[in-house]
Parts: sequence; structure tokens; C-alpha cells
Amino acid sequence: MITVLHNNSFCNLTELLILDISNNHISTVHKAAFAGLNQLSVLNLSYNMITQLDSDVFTSLKSLTVLNLQNNLLKSFHIKSPFKLIEIGLAGNPWNCSSDLLDLQIWLKDPSVTMANEDNATCTFPKIMEKLSIKTAVIQPDDCKIEKASLENTVTSTSAIKVKSSALLTTQMPNNITENNRTRADLPPLGKSWTFLAGVLGFVLSTTLLIFTAIKCPTWYHYLISYSHRRLEENDSEMFEEEFSADMSSSPTVSGTDNEEPIVILEKIHAFVPGEDGFIEDKYIDSYVTEES
Repeated sequence: MITVLHNNSFCNLTELLILDISNNHISTVHKAAFAGLNQLSVLNLSYNMITQLDSDVFTSLKSLTVLNLQNNLLKSFHIKSPFKLIEIGLAGNPWNCSSDLLDLQIWLKDPSVTMANEDNATCTFPKIMEKLSIKTAVIQPDDCKIEKASLENTVTSTSAIKVKSSALLTTQMPNNITENNRTRADLPPLGKSWTFLAGVLGFVLSTTLLIFTAIKCPTWYHYLISYSHRRLEENDSEMFEEEFSADMSSSPTVSGTDNEEPIVILEKIHAFVPGEDGFIEDKYIDSYVTEES
């Protein structure tokens, strides 16, 4: 009932020659599981449930000549380092004859390597190569590029589908969200939100600057508050009447040589005005004095 081969599981068996752990439930083999088996020549791992295995696991087995991996769940087996064997058993596994199996196939064609039960070591995938021997099946290096390209296309299409799904979910979101029997209006678009925010920020900064200036520089503020505009009154006509009345009361009387009534000569004396002679010509008085004369 062994399921996992941990690192250094057999490190004390330095003189062991044959190790048979077939017919268990081994699914995982750690990289240093066989460390210390310096004299091991035969290793039997058949009839287990191993799904992935690399040649690095067996690098510490310097004396290994026979390896039995039959009837497991292996789809590929990578040869990463020098791997010296005389016999290997690979039958009964669901091999995938693609680029992942190319290095194994090249190694199997080495004349010094013998594959036990070769007729049953056949491809399971792809379907066009089913039942073909993994040693003779035609695997082209170009298949690797094709598979990688198809894998990339699959990943790209999957990403595109996810993006489209996200966009579809975004467009299908309701315009209004009802919470606690209340409907909230739609949020403004991102661009309008930034414009609105910039306007509010500018208004707040301007108001703050004005308040700060009013506090620090009150002179102009008081000047604006105390300033009041008043239209000047035009009282020239009233002043003229008052002056004229005063002149009438103080003007001298003149007696003629005849027995006629005295003639009153009115003169208007004005205060000195720069640029004038100090007199105002009155045509009515001149005509009256002439007729009496």
C-alpha cells in the first residue's frame, strides 16, 4: 500500500542490488527517493500509479541496468541527463506520442538499449498514432511548435473570452441599484466625475484664498466696505438767486436833474472768478437805462 517514495527512503541500503516495489499504489516519486542505492542494478516499479517521472530521479543509481516501468499511468518520460541502461520496460502506459516523447524516442533508438515487451509499448494519443510503437512512431520536431502555437491560441482565446464576459457583465449591470427600498441614481461616468471634482476643488481653493487674504490684508476689505457712491447736487441756480436778492437790497439810487422819478441802477457784483472780468452783462438792464435816458 505504498503511495509515495520520499527522499532518502533507502539511504541505508548501500549494498542493495535488487529493489522490487511493484504492485503498490505509488503515484509520487521524489527526486532523491533512491539516494544511497549505489549498488542497485535492478529496479521494478511496475503496476503502480505513477503519472510523471524524469530521468533525474535515477541519476544517483550509478549501477542501474534494468528498469521496469510497465503498467503505470505515464504519458511521457523525459531524458534530461545521461541515462545508462541495458533494459527498460515501458509497456502498458497511455503514452502521448507528441513532442514531449521525442527525447525518449531518440534515446530508445540507441543500439545499446533494449525495450522489454516492445509490442505493447504503443501510443494512446493522438488518435492518428494509436497502437503505433512509441519507438517507431513518426514524431516531428515541428509538432512541438504546432502544439505550442495551439496552446498559445487556446490561452489567448480563453483570455479573450474572459474579457468579453467581463465586458458583457459590465454592460448588463442595472442602471439603478435598489437598496432598502430606495433607488440610487447612476453614478456619473469617470470623465465627468473628474471634471466635477476638479471644479469643486477649484471653487474650494478660491474661496479659501479669498478668506485668507481678507484676514491677512484687512485694509482693502475695509475700503470696499466703507465706500459709498453719492451723486453731487447741483445748487447753482439757488445760489444765483440768493446773491441777486442781496445785490438788490444793497444797490445805490440815482436822482435825475428833472422832476421825474428816481432811476434805480442795478448792478450785479460777483465774487472774483479766475479767467473772468467780474461783471455779468445784463441786456435787460441796459435797454431800460437807455430808454429812461
